[in-house]
Amino acid sequence: MSPYILMIMLFALGLGTTITFASTHWLLAWMGLEINTLAIIPLMAQQHHPRAIEATTKYFMIQATAAATLLFASMTNAWLTGQWEISQLNHPLPLTIATMALALKLGLAPMHAWLPDIMQGLSLNTGLILATWQKLAPLSLLIQMNNNPHLLIFLGLMSITIGGWGGLNQTQLRKLLAYSSIAHLGWMVLVMNFLPQLTLMTLLIYIVMTYSIFTIFKINKATSINLLTTSWTKNPTLCAITPLILLSLGGLPPLTGFLPKWLILQELTKQHLVLVATAAALSALLSLYFYLRLSYAMTLTTSPNTSTNILPWRVMNMNMMTPTAFSIIFTICMLPLSPLIITTLG
Repeated sequence: MSPYILMIMLFALGLGTTITFASTHWLLAWMGLEINTLAIIPLMAQQHHPRAIEATTKYFMIQATAAATLLFASMTNAWLTGQWEISQLNHPLPLTIATMALALKLGLAPMHAWLPDIMQGLSLNTGLILATWQKLAPLSLLIQMNNNPHLLIFLGLMSITIGGWGGLNQTQLRKLLAYSSIAHLGWMVLVMNFLPQLTLMTLLIYIVMTYSIFTIFKINKATSINLLTTSWTKNPTLCAITPLILLSLGGLPPLTGFLPKWLILQELTKQHLVLVATAAALSALLSLYFYLRLSYAMTLTTSPNTSTNILPWRVMNMNMMTPTAFSIIFTICMLPLSPLIITTLG
């Protein structure tokens, strides 16, 4: 792809998200979502590979269906109540339809089945955009709405559980990261109705951790667990650090990923939702299992024979090293800054 076309597509991607952020009217928010979707389509299809084209087509159909459903919900609300503002979506019927449409856009369970399949057909760079940037606009709309707390708790718990169960039997790293995205989105949605600032903090920390793990897999040129077993020969330092990042994604103390889960469980307990907090904590163990599996493959497994895979080119991409180093530091060491973060968000 030409650098000029790439720059235009990335600008349109940012413009669509910014329009959705700044809008209070449903039509303007819908227009931002459509610009966002149309901007990422050429980025997804730039490989000209049948698998990438298939993933792009599926993504376009899913996002178009979700956007049309969202527009239908907003028009129904305007017909019933005469209000077009996002915060005035008060009627139960359009509110439920809009929530499910945004859940489909985000990839929340039970509307999650498209995300792992599409992520598998994309490159790691485009997969990173899909797992992080594309979540911002729908989440901003979901935060502005007067949501039904019971529906959000149901979606959150189901996403945490399915995100854990779905990743147990996967060997492809992009599908594993897609199920990780589903599980983390479940944590964000679970506390959204009680403390939206905590949802934003969880999203920020998730983006930092996901950027770290995507760039490390890109540096190692790894797309499956089998390729991780030989990563120590390419970059021993990154191979030693990667398990800490994976355990941070799993939410183990004293790493950064423990902070949002800890605060979310504390907030759920304050809201007298002890059973919900217990179910979420137990479901998080499923995700932790496949993160431990990846850590085991990287650090405690050595291939006994010469690898049958095509040997990757050994020249490192030095352009990625500085941002990757900063993101790794934040992913591992940001827990001591938790009082500052909480005070800032409060």
